[in-house]
Amino acid sequence: MKVLGLIPARGGSKGVPRKNIRLLNGKPLLAYTAESALGSKLLSRVILSTEDQEIAEVGRSLGLDVPFIRPAELAEDTTPTLPVVQHALRQMEDAGEMFDAVCLLQPTNPLRRPEDIDGCIRLLESSGADSVVSVLLVPSEYNPSWVYWKSENGELLLSTGQDEPPPRRQDLPAAFHRDGTIYVTRTEVIRAAGSLYGRNTVGYEMNADFSVNIDTQSDWVKAEDLVARMVAGRANR
Repeated sequence: MKVLGLIPARGGSKGVPRKNIRLLNGKPLLAYTAESALGSKLLSRVILSTEDQEIAEVGRSLGLDVPFIRPAELAEDTTPTLPVVQHALRQMEDAGEMFDAVCLLQPTNPLRRPEDIDGCIRLLESSGADSVVSVLLVPSEYNPSWVYWKSENGELLLSTGQDEPPPRRQDLPAAFHRDGTIYVTRTEVIRAAGSLYGRNTVGYEMNADFSVNIDTQSDWVKAEDLVARMVAGRANR
C-alpha cells in the first residue's frame, strides 16, 4: 500500500499564535510530527501543506517535502480539513504521484510515535476498513451509558435510549472518542465519497498518558509538561 503522509500547518492560529513553529522544549512544534512521520516505516512520502513561507522553510529544515504552497483560501480559521486533504491529493496526482491512502498528521497532536502511525496503516490494510482513526477510551463518568440529554420539559433521557443506566462502572461498555492524532483514509473514499471516514471506520487506541491536542495556552502548558516527562523518562533508562 502506498501511503501519503500529510502534515497540514497553517500560519494563522489564534489560540496559540504561530504555534506550529513556536518552540516546545527547544524545538518547533512542527518538529515532533515531522520526526514521527519521517520515522515511520510505512509512509511512502511525507509532505507539508502550508500557505506560510516561514513554516515552509522550517518544514524543509526538518526534512519535510514542501512540493506546493497551499492557497490562502484553504488556510482560514473556518477551513475544514477535508478540502485541505483533497487539494494535497490533487497536487500530487497532477505531478504524477498516486497513493492508495492518506495519513493525516496534525502538528497540534505532537506526541505520536512512528509505531503508532505504522500500526494505523497496518490496521487499515488488515481490516479492509475505509479509514482508521486514533482514539482514546472515554472516562467512565462520561460514558454514553451514563450521559443524559435534557428534554424541553426538564426530563433527563439517557443518550443511549435505554430506560435505565448500568448500575456499576464495571458494567459499562467501552466507549471511545477520536483524539485527532492520526487519520488514515483510503484515497478512493476521499475522492469518491468526499469523506475522511467513509462507511467503515476502525479505531486505533492511543496511550492517554501522552495525549494532548494543543488549541489553547493551557494545552501548551500541558504539552510542555508531557514532553519534559518523556525526556526525563528516556534519560533515566
